Amino acid sequence: MTDESPFKGQTGLRRVWNAFHYSRAGLRAAFLAEDAFRQEVLLAAVLVPLALWVAPDGIGRALMIGSVLLVLIVELLNSAIEATVDRVSLDRHPLAKRAKDIGSAAVLLALLNVLAVWACVLLG
Repeated sequence: MTDESPFKGQTGLRRVWNAFHYSRAGLRAAFLAEDAFRQEVLLAAVLVPLALWVAPDGIGRALMIGSVLLVLIVELLNSAIEATVDRVSLDRHPLAKRAKDIGSAAVLLALLNVLAVWACVLLG
């Protein structure tokens, strides 16, 4: 398949091993280069143990921790979108702004989701 990426092709355990290392490199890159990701990791470092302590049951813990992890996931995707847009061009363009604003809005919704989930779980 000539249209496929030359980086594709590994299968089995080798693919899993490579994917693990790429993921680790991505987390490291985000942590080192993205202030927002570092702030959200700090928030997660506080909220995850807090959820383990204050949640009334296992489902509540899962919902509270899941909502916090969702923020990190959305921030990683937002950072990837921003990096891709910047790679294409650093020129100001309405579509570049739209892409970055939409990614930022997704992070905001994930953060509001944390508030809603925590309120629902803690206030019943």
